[in-house]
Amino acid sequence: MNHYGKALLLTAMLALTACQSASKTDSSHAVSHDPETDQCGASQYQNYLGQPLSALDTQRFAVPVRAIPWNGAATMDFNLRRLNFLGDQNGKISRVYCG
Repeated sequence: MNHYGKALLLTAMLALTACQSASKTDSSHAVSHDPETDQCGASQYQNYLGQPLSALDTQRFAVPVRAIPWNGAATMDFNLRRLNFLGDQNGKISRVYCG
């Protein structure tokens, strides 16, 4: 598949994702336990929610990790094996997910 085809496929996937219903209970922070979508093991790290991003400084992980501060820059490449910790305005971890 050429780059144009991949970009078109990704755009279509994002458009479909945006159409999902927001009526689900707290689905924005839900992490899938499906092995296909939880390849980085994010479901194991939900206990970090609410902790400061600095809590990750001394931890070792078996997969690549990104700690993304509030308004921080991050590449847009998608990697299901990468563990992401997203910080809020107070420097606390607000989301843990693969991508």
